[in-house]
Amino acid sequence: MRITAVTCVKNEGPFLLEWIAFNRLIGVTGFLFYSNDCTDGTDLLLDALAARGLVSHLPNPAEGRNFQMEALKDARRQQVVREADWVWVADVDEFLNIHAGDHTIPALIAACGDPQAISVSFQFFANDGVEGFEDRPVIAQFDRSHNPDIWCGDLAIEVKSLVRKDFPLQYYGAHRPFFKSDLPARRQPRWTDGSGRAVPQKFLLAANPRRIRKFPAQGARDFATLNHYALRSLDSYLVKTDRGDVNRENRAFDDTYWRERNDPAHEDTSIRRYLPALQSALAELKADPEIAALHDACVAAHIRRRDALLAQDDYRAMQAQLRAAPALPPQESAMLQALGLAP
Repeated sequence: MRITAVTCVKNEGPFLLEWIAFNRLIGVTGFLFYSNDCTDGTDLLLDALAARGLVSHLPNPAEGRNFQMEALKDARRQQVVREADWVWVADVDEFLNIHAGDHTIPALIAACGDPQAISVSFQFFANDGVEGFEDRPVIAQFDRSHNPDIWCGDLAIEVKSLVRKDFPLQYYGAHRPFFKSDLPARRQPRWTDGSGRAVPQKFLLAANPRRIRKFPAQGARDFATLNHYALRSLDSYLVKTDRGDVNRENRAFDDTYWRERNDPAHEDTSIRRYLPALQSALAELKADPEIAALHDACVAAHIRRRDALLAQDDYRAMQAQLRAAPALPPQESAMLQALGLAP
């Protein structure tokens, strides 16, 4: 089965090898990376991996502000996407945690009944007090998240989607594919959630503008969850705020973004099942001296950038603010205050 992962990156160098190794373990056979404005060596590491046939790497073709959508439009022309049986659109801080069968994408597809698309619910993993950046697997460092059924008081949680080659595709979205609104019912795709259930009809048809990329998470994760490590360490979050959003211009990563994703109410260590194989796969990639050196250079650049940011008053103030921020989402804090239950 040919499965291609498509992603956009900017200054994600320290995290690339883990994400590639992990996705290869779960069945991804091809990678298409779009990079833009990298200053940490991400592009150099991707070029070296591409030279070895491990990934495809292109500059982001975007001319407007929505970098990801323009890249996804270009991706349809690329051979590694055109020849794929399935396409997986995700970011480097997102890990598909598969609970079915042998914990691979083919096992997930089989468990869901071989549909034409599968949309898997996010689970946002908290920083949970991890301050310092460490050059070791992200999936080994963060075990706590919000209640998987509720995020910031909302029962509907965002998804990312696997798309089969015969999906009646109009265009790829970052969270889900789209088909033409006038497509006859008999030609509409078979599309499931992460439990193999048909996705809600309004989601299928993109009929609710507020819910075109989300649906209720309860009962939707029997076979897979999408672990999203949007915060990582406090060090890395500061570097992320400096970098900005790789997918679209003028999006801020601030206190609200942090608090919405730093709810440690629930413990989930299930993804650690992959760690032994992941460690071996990482060691295999780093056995190549050039790949290892380029990875190490990205790590060093990440640390240098953190140090440079913390030499600035505003970033030291941000660091202190995030350390002091309550571990409740703003919406939950507001609810407790309205009920007179806030401390």
